[in-house]
Amino acid sequence: MANNLLKGKKGIIFGALDENSIAWKTALKVKEEGGEFTLTNAPIAMRLGTINQLAKACNAEVIPADATSEADLTNLFTKSMEVLGGKLDFVLHSIGMSPNIRKGKQYGDMNYDWYLKTLDISALSFHKVLQTSEKLDAMNEWGSVVALSYIAAQRAYPDYTDMAQAKAMLESIARSYGQRYGSLKKVRVNTISQSPTKTTAGTGISGFDVFFDFADMMSPLGNATAEDCANYIAVMFSDYTRMVTMQNLMHDGGFSGSGITNALVERLSK
Repeated sequence: MANNLLKGKKGIIFGALDENSIAWKTALKVKEEGGEFTLTNAPIAMRLGTINQLAKACNAEVIPADATSEADLTNLFTKSMEVLGGKLDFVLHSIGMSPNIRKGKQYGDMNYDWYLKTLDISALSFHKVLQTSEKLDAMNEWGSVVALSYIAAQRAYPDYTDMAQAKAMLESIARSYGQRYGSLKKVRVNTISQSPTKTTAGTGISGFDVFFDFADMMSPLGNATAEDCANYIAVMFSDYTRMVTMQNLMHDGGFSGSGITNALVERLSK
């Protein structure tokens, strides 16, 4: 049920690859709640995905951009403001990729050039997005910027390898830039640490099904779905959360607060 939560608000949504992605679900929710936006992804991701279908459904323009390129980001923000008719109120950073994970490299056998690429794509790009936005004075006061994280930023998970460091860096950038942007322009910057989610990127990680089932058993409410996350992001973009900034917000059904649960005890007792 829509409540016009984002009526009159404008923004950019990064990373909508296909209908399983959180960014895709968020775009649909933001549209339902009255928001307008442009969609963007790296050219290679756009060729692999179906973003044009989403654009048609949301009446949104697609502006290709490599989030690691300052020139591409400058073009993206400039054109988005032109298309949308003014400054922005929200940005979703839903970007993450590890060449080491994709190519099956173990944590003790990292390709360091690929490691740096992981950090650039998955974390440093967030700083580039924020810095570009600030330099172009692209955000309205009380605007909201959200990036998607994962609890592996704080805890060790096998097979998550260099993405764990990328997520830790992402969360640190949100705090540091959140302090700066809030003081300068009253813009909010937060990360959302989401449950394991059956997206194309998530399921590409070795052992994902075990991650997913373990988290589900450890979460009193169960794993949060992509749709649940989209709802939360919409609230974070709204005026109801205008005093929330520099936070890593756990959206995981209670997983992060649980020591052990009855579901896990029963499984281990079998």
